[in-house]
Amino acid sequence: MTTPPSPVHRDRTRYLYLAVIVAVLAGIAVGLLAPDTGVALKPLGTAFVALIKMMISPIIFCTIVLGVGSVAQAAKVGKVGGLAIGYFLVMSTVALVIGLVVGNLMHPGEGLQLTDELRKAAEDQAAKGGESDSTSFLLGIIPATLVSAFTQGQVLQTLLVALLTGFALQSMGERATPMLNGIGHIQRLVFRILAMIMWAAPVGAFGAMAAVVGAGGFGVLQSLAVLMAGFYLTCLLFVGLVLGPMLWLVARVNLLSLLRYLGREFLLILSTSSSESALPRLIAKMEHLGVSRTVAGITVPTGYSFNLDGTAIYLTMATLFVASATGAPLSVGEQVSLLLFMIIASKGAAGVTGAGLATLAGGLQSHRPGLVDGVGLIVGIDRFMSEARALTNFAGNAVATVLIGTWVRDFDRERAEEVLSGRLPFDEATLVDDHDGRTSPPSPDAERPVAADSLR
Repeated sequence: MTTPPSPVHRDRTRYLYLAVIVAVLAGIAVGLLAPDTGVALKPLGTAFVALIKMMISPIIFCTIVLGVGSVAQAAKVGKVGGLAIGYFLVMSTVALVIGLVVGNLMHPGEGLQLTDELRKAAEDQAAKGGESDSTSFLLGIIPATLVSAFTQGQVLQTLLVALLTGFALQSMGERATPMLNGIGHIQRLVFRILAMIMWAAPVGAFGAMAAVVGAGGFGVLQSLAVLMAGFYLTCLLFVGLVLGPMLWLVARVNLLSLLRYLGREFLLILSTSSSESALPRLIAKMEHLGVSRTVAGITVPTGYSFNLDGTAIYLTMATLFVASATGAPLSVGEQVSLLLFMIIASKGAAGVTGAGLATLAGGLQSHRPGLVDGVGLIVGIDRFMSEARALTNFAGNAVATVLIGTWVRDFDRERAEEVLSGRLPFDEATLVDDHDGRTSPPSPDAERPVAADSLR
């Protein structure tokens, strides 16, 4: 007597992402054919991104508390955080150098003219960019209350509260096990809510694309094609020639396989123009790939404030573009000093749509006020450049998580091979692993048990 074969589980979410593609194309069509209608649809995209951001703080809190609270040695957490910040600073510098080389070779911005309307747009962005500085950023990491980080949706504040909670539970020993188990169940609930929200992605993508195309149209894109092409090319060079070889040399992971594994997240970023919209899914997918919960829970949120690969390239190309367009080219020394200031000023804004433009205008206002008017030339296409910036930052976060997991020996390469080959698919329905209940790849550090059915 033979056992009947088990029913094949169908991944219904593949229809969801096909719907996202159709929605993006439909949004472009509406934006071109009925610009006013397209602009009026902007709240749809804004609402979807707001729903995603609503889930970021609880996901980061649960992930980090479970990761830190179950690790026997507190030094391991500090090692992961230190490696992450150091790595991101080095990579941002490399991206800055590549952007400077390409920008100086292409000379973008030559022959363009400023209008009064563009000057007014530049002044508005400069005002936004001058609202914050490095001191405000550092003080802003500390929340007003223990729970205000959740109500205000501040990633770094949530990270601080989660680390403190994790270390407190870690010091409680076995008495912390029930609380860790409870947080594990809450984490499953949060991811289930996120999976439900994702079904609204086509509506959000449609509204976002219709609005940006309706506001800009083809005219703006054609006049600034050189800048956009140069920026996208530079991002591709950085990802392919810097991140790819590093990933293979350190972790023996193929970059194209990793990017294919994260294809749905890239599509989500492309439609919303913000890498923050894919942050919760990146944490879940990195854990599924074989990176321990501790490494993924610390590296990914840290990267959203300190990983400025795409932002560094954007600020470089945009600064050279503005300088050339206004007829006031910068010397190499001026370029380096101005861009270093912008990189520092843009901390914490890597995943926020439009923050790069405000940083650019604020930096120019403080160093070369005569160049601020030129920012108005790129206001119309900043949304499209923001997409490449977000995609590059996201790819850098994913690669960094695998690299740091390898360096601290908390990356299961055999499991990664299974996942990237498609033999161990990611559960799109729940965003969690139920196949073996394993909480992390083998590690030399002993860990206290947590709920068997909690997220890895």
